[in-house]
Amino acid sequence: MKFNRSSGILLHPTSLPGPYGIGDLGPAAYRWIDWLAETGCKLWQILPLGPTGYGDSPYQCFSAFAGNPYLISPDVLIGEGLLTRDDLSEMPDWNPREVDFGAFYLWKPKLLEKAYENFKRNGSNDLNNAVEAFRLENAFWLEDYALFTAIKEAHGGGAWDGWPKELRLRKAAALQNQRDTLADQIRATVFYQYLFYTQWEAVKRHAHNKGLKIVGDIPIFVAMDSSDAWSHQDLFYIGTDGKPSVVAGVPPDYFSPTGQLWGNPLYRWEIHKKDNYAWWMERISATFKLVDIVRIDHFRGFAGYWEIPGGALTAEKGKWVTGPGSQFFTAVRRKYGDLPIIAEDLGEITPDVIALRDEFSLPGMKILQFAFSGPDNPFLPHHYVSNSVVYTGTHDNDTACGWFEKAPEHEKTFAGRYFGKKWETNDNFARDLIRVAWSSVANFAIVPLQDLLLLGSEGRFNFPSTLGGNWDWRMLDSDLSEELKNQLRDLNWLYQR
Repeated sequence: MKFNRSSGILLHPTSLPGPYGIGDLGPAAYRWIDWLAETGCKLWQILPLGPTGYGDSPYQCFSAFAGNPYLISPDVLIGEGLLTRDDLSEMPDWNPREVDFGAFYLWKPKLLEKAYENFKRNGSNDLNNAVEAFRLENAFWLEDYALFTAIKEAHGGGAWDGWPKELRLRKAAALQNQRDTLADQIRATVFYQYLFYTQWEAVKRHAHNKGLKIVGDIPIFVAMDSSDAWSHQDLFYIGTDGKPSVVAGVPPDYFSPTGQLWGNPLYRWEIHKKDNYAWWMERISATFKLVDIVRIDHFRGFAGYWEIPGGALTAEKGKWVTGPGSQFFTAVRRKYGDLPIIAEDLGEITPDVIALRDEFSLPGMKILQFAFSGPDNPFLPHHYVSNSVVYTGTHDNDTACGWFEKAPEHEKTFAGRYFGKKWETNDNFARDLIRVAWSSVANFAIVPLQDLLLLGSEGRFNFPSTLGGNWDWRMLDSDLSEELKNQLRDLNWLYQR
């Protein structure tokens, strides 16, 4: 699908401002959409919206289908009569610049429980009917996910591979016993998912009304400790002991000298093929209900992926294995037509990855921070084709200012020659990097908000292959100034975006 020349900003909803410890789907989301639309941008890019697990990463979620209940807005719940202001009386004094996940996980679930208790006591017939209709419409994933979360909570939050054998292997009698015993917890999870989806749909509708499209992610792999892996063990290389025999990652690269050991279970693609990739088709359909354009994270894994033995401590020892390739995307196109998909084609890219991307005319990604090694570097704008998406950096990169502060001298020198100037400050480099992205022939140009705000490394969102201190950056309401809006609007006018 050909994309129209446009621009946008990468900002995950958890980074939105607000008084409740984390960005959510309340008033700040609407103010953000209004501001973004007034800049002339047409795209808002986010990360996966799923419920995060250990490490707080949106790329390691408890479900590939569920929404993160921590994004549910207390303000909206108060407006709907499901909470009162008094319910917020014990709220901690949050740092507005970052998410304190440890404290947050102790507070928000209790608040959601209050909303659920109020729903049980006072929920109208219309609301009860709406929740039940949502449950039936999403039964494919929701029944297993609600049961998974209830059992998980009953076992102290432990990963499913440590549950009793009859639950790990999903014995019918054991599962029914849990459905009966944990019926209230299951219903609560269904209710929270209903709240998330209805609040997100309202945010998305407002974005559409303002002329914005939302770009979202499908990570190619799912988390090992997820409802997906537990409820569809036959689709993965998972043994009867609940342990994966092989796991996902990438070999040593720009980000890590020992590679990245993700630990996700790998797909039995031959099993998926037998039912025409039915699970994947459901996943794609569900994602396009949430967003308008999908970026497939680790697209290269469909051509070939790095297989690491289960139990390995690093990603250094592994082997490349052929992925499902064009058969998969042909099946997607046959079922859904020509979908708006972006291929995240970063990392160790081989000719088969490029061939797969181009066979289906998918735009690839260009990262300017990777560009300054020499004139033949494919990330330099003079090598771009229009069917591509250019970024100053991604959620996995340092900020533009942070990069310039730490970059090798030879890269900074080459960047100066390429731009035809010498920068006295990191800020000026970041501004020029954005301008070059906007002026390029790439159909989409996207910048993380932290780069637009000229933040240094304190604004970095993620350090790949590390735990702790990631995903916690937040903006302030005051960051969205009139001056910044006008600067971005001028760039969009000047470069016809």
